[in-house]
Amino acid sequence: MVALDPAQLVGLGGVLGAVARYLVTEAVDVEGLPLGTVLVNVLGSFVLGALTFAGAGDDLLLALGTGACGSFTTFSSFSVQTVELWAGGDRLRAFANAFGTLLAALGAVGFAWVVFG
Repeated sequence: MVALDPAQLVGLGGVLGAVARYLVTEAVDVEGLPLGTVLVNVLGSFVLGALTFAGAGDDLLLALGTGACGSFTTFSSFSVQTVELWAGGDRLRAFANAFGTLLAALGAVGFAWVVFG
């Protein structure tokens, strides 16, 4: 078996996560609602929590945690979409997006803790 260095593990995981994020957001986004971004952030939070609480090894954490989850989730898109909703006058949706995403992501990590901790 070929041993990969940490940067290669993160890079390979990053490719998988980025492609998965693109496919998820293309499948579920609705005009005016950033459902894809919410979904990838919540799913990524769960997966990273599951890896952490299940005691995944260093290489797996680098590939799937840092690489895949890091490129699958997106704080920057979440932030921009929230500000765009706010600036567009849709303050209720902006508030719901910001706090709903945060609560759902924390809930996903908590659920992973219950299941794998």
